Amino acid sequence: MEDLEILEGRLARALAAIRPMDQEGPAAARRHWDAVAKPLNGLGQLEEVIARMAGTAPLKREVRKCVVPFCADNGVVAEGVTQTDSSVTAVVAGNMLTGAASVCCMGRVAGAAVLPVDAGMLTEVPGMRSIKVSRGTANLAGEPAMTRRQCLAVLLAGLELAGELAEEFDILAAGEMGIGNTTTSSAVAAALLERPAAEMTGKGAGLSDEGLRRKIEVIDRALARHRPEPGDPVDVISKVGGYDIAAMTGFYLGCALHRVPAVMDGFISTVAALAAVRLCPAAGDALIASHLSAEPGAGHVMEALGLRPLLRLGMALGEGTGAVSVMPLIDMALRVYFDMPSFDNAGIEAYQPL
Repeated sequence: MEDLEILEGRLARALAAIRPMDQEGPAAARRHWDAVAKPLNGLGQLEEVIARMAGTAPLKREVRKCVVPFCADNGVVAEGVTQTDSSVTAVVAGNMLTGAASVCCMGRVAGAAVLPVDAGMLTEVPGMRSIKVSRGTANLAGEPAMTRRQCLAVLLAGLELAGELAEEFDILAAGEMGIGNTTTSSAVAAALLERPAAEMTGKGAGLSDEGLRRKIEVIDRALARHRPEPGDPVDVISKVGGYDIAAMTGFYLGCALHRVPAVMDGFISTVAALAAVRLCPAAGDALIASHLSAEPGAGHVMEALGLRPLLRLGMALGEGTGAVSVMPLIDMALRVYFDMPSFDNAGIEAYQPL
């Protein structure tokens, strides 16, 4: 692992290189939508998603898609904040590698490749790509989840992976798998938004009411003990976050840097996206909101990002399944965009705003 000073310098250079969205691309896409022989804004938010995509790179009729689930374990599981133990992380990650996980089943329908990545699991899964620097985080209830150096190393690895995949794919998405990561994401969201943990925290994968109270108490204790700095997302993630969040934060920054639309998944990935935007506001231009998670903090995070999710299905599965769910919608919108005749070609008088 590189020295902290070198890692800080690498991140600073990457952030400085991220450019805001090209405004002419979205404007041209909106003009095209208005010329297509259909009611104005007939496809609603889908039209705006395609317009946003036009700000990162030239639009294509057919796009190559990939979702990257970052898998990591969290020491806070020792506090009894989850229904299952950390062994489940490796089981699901292994299923991702063999194509048997939920995101893989859905990805096959959506035409999306799935690339699971070990960002910090306790257990090795043979054949899985790894960017980890540690086998799981420390227990944030008693000590910082990771060092700043570890956080930056994984964040930058996620950033570099996005650049690598940008050469092969037109749309990227980040997912996650890691028992305990609704606790870490709630803690990061509470710190970044400076809101009470109770507003950010839900039952995750089936906690009881008592389990939820314990989870909130653990987060409150960690925030009080470590005092993460809201203006420094790296400090927040390193103290109360997880390696999956660090990797996804870097991944979204990498998507923005390499001009690739990035589809967010649920609560955990949107918390990482918020950290990325806090590090570099221009990174928000590359983001596409797939769905609104069932977690209580999801709406607060989405509001802070200034984005509207396409779907509201009450999903709480993770893995990237929400992101994959909107990919067929994007495919269909692109076909309308490229294949529908214009009003002139269809011999129809164009709709005009009234």
